[in-house]
Amino acid sequence: MSKLWGGRFAGGLDPFFEAFNRSLPFDRRMVDEDLVGSAAWARALGRAGVLTAAEVKKLEKKDVVQWERFLDMRKRVAADPGLCERAADEDVHSFVERELGELVGTLAKKLHTGRSRNDQVATDLRLWMKRCVGDLDLAMAGLQRALVALAAKTSDLPVPGYTHLQRAQPVTAGHHALAYAEMLDRDRGRVADALRRMDRSPLGCGALAGTAFPVDRKALAEDLGFGGPTRNSLDTVSDRDHVAEVLFACSLTMVHLSRLAEDWIFLGTFESRLVRFADAVATGSSLMPQKKNPDALELIRGKCGRIAGHLQALLMTMKGLPLAYDKDLQEDKEGLFDALDQTTACVRVMTTVVETTEYDVERCRAAAATGYLNATDLADLLVLAGVPFRDAHERVGIAVRTAIEHGCELEDLPTDVLTDLMPEIPAASLRRELSVERVLARRKVFGGTAPSRVRAEVKAWQKRLPEAEPKKRGRR
Repeated sequence: MSKLWGGRFAGGLDPFFEAFNRSLPFDRRMVDEDLVGSAAWARALGRAGVLTAAEVKKLEKKDVVQWERFLDMRKRVAADPGLCERAADEDVHSFVERELGELVGTLAKKLHTGRSRNDQVATDLRLWMKRCVGDLDLAMAGLQRALVALAAKTSDLPVPGYTHLQRAQPVTAGHHALAYAEMLDRDRGRVADALRRMDRSPLGCGALAGTAFPVDRKALAEDLGFGGPTRNSLDTVSDRDHVAEVLFACSLTMVHLSRLAEDWIFLGTFESRLVRFADAVATGSSLMPQKKNPDALELIRGKCGRIAGHLQALLMTMKGLPLAYDKDLQEDKEGLFDALDQTTACVRVMTTVVETTEYDVERCRAAAATGYLNATDLADLLVLAGVPFRDAHERVGIAVRTAIEHGCELEDLPTDVLTDLMPEIPAASLRRELSVERVLARRKVFGGTAPSRVRAEVKAWQKRLPEAEPKKRGRR
C-alpha cells in the first residue's frame, strides 16, 4: 500500500526493514484514541476554516452508515484481531486513515492537513495513558481496601516483627497490612502526579514547529478532555517524561508488591506457618504430592524485575536524543503497554491473595511471645524506674543471656533471678508488663502498632478510600 510519506521515494522498502519498521502490531492498541483525536482534529480544522462545514458534517454525521462503521472500528478490531495483523499499514495512523478513505473517499486525504504523526502519536499515547493509568489506579484502590479489611480483622492479632529477618518486637498483623496500604497510597499519589502533568494536549504542534493553520489549540484541548494545550512544540513531540513517570510508578508499585510477596512467602513456609494460602492462589508440585506452592506471590515477585527493566530501557532510549522527534521514540510503547498490563494484573492478583489468605491465630500468638521480643520493653520499664537507658540496655542484654541459659523467656525466669537482675521492679509486675498484650498496648503513639491505634487507622482509611476514587478523566 502507499505510505503517508511516499512521494519523496521512488523505490520500495526492503521487505525485512519494512517489517522491522512497522509499529502497527503493537500501536494498534490506540485505535480508539486515534479515532477520537482524528474526530477532534476535523472539528478544529472546521473551526479554522480549513475544512468546510459540509466536510466536517460529512465526517461527523452519525446517520451515515459508512461513518458509523468507521467509528465502530475499535469493536471490529477487538472482534477480529487479525484485521490489523493482515493489514499492510505501517502504523495505527496510516491504518485509520486508509480505513477512513474507504469509507468517506478523498475527504480522508484532507484530515491530515496541518497535522504530523509526531503530534498525533503524542496525543494518542496521552489519551491512551489517561484511560489505562486510571484503570491501574482503580485496581490499587481495590487492593488498599482489601488490606484495610484484613487490618480490621487482625487489629489485635500479635505477630513477630522482624528487622534483618531476625525477630525484633511484636506487632499486630493489622499494622503490617496497613504498612502496605501506606505504600500503595504513595504509589497512587505518583500515578495522580503523572496524570496531572500529562494532562496537556500535544495536538497542533505539528512535526516540531507548530501547525501553520489557525487552529484554536485551547478549544481543541478542551474537546479532547485535556486541561489545556502544551506550550512548546519542540518539547512536546519529543517529550516522553510522562511515560517514564508512569513506568517509575509501576516499578515502585511492583517493588512494594514484591516486598509483600516476600513477607508472606516467608510467613507461609513450613518453618513459620503463620499464614495459610487459599487453594485459589497456590499450586502443587508435579512430583511431590504434599507441596502447596505460593506461585501467585512468586510470580508477582518475579515480574518486578521485568517492569523495572522497561523503565531502564526507556531512560536509556531518551538519554541521547536530540530535539525534536526521533524514530527511537517508537520504542516507548511496548514496554509501557506491558508494564501497565502486568502491574495492573499483579495488583489484581495480590488483591485476591490478600482477600483469601488467613493467619494461624494460635501460632501467631505463640510466635509473638517467644524469642525475647519484649526485651526492649524491659529496658523501657527500667528507664521508667530511673535507670539510664544505656545501663538498662546492658542489663537487659545480661538478662537475655541468662534466660537463654535457663531455656526460657524473660518473664519466665525464676523470681529470685528476676529480683536479682531487676531489683527496681517487682517480679509480678514485671511479668504482667512483659506480656504480649501489654507490650502492644504501650505502642499507642500515632503511627504505632497498638490495637487501639490500628483500629483508629482502619476507620480513617475506611473514610478516605471512597474519596480517593479517581474522577472520570477526559471526554471519550
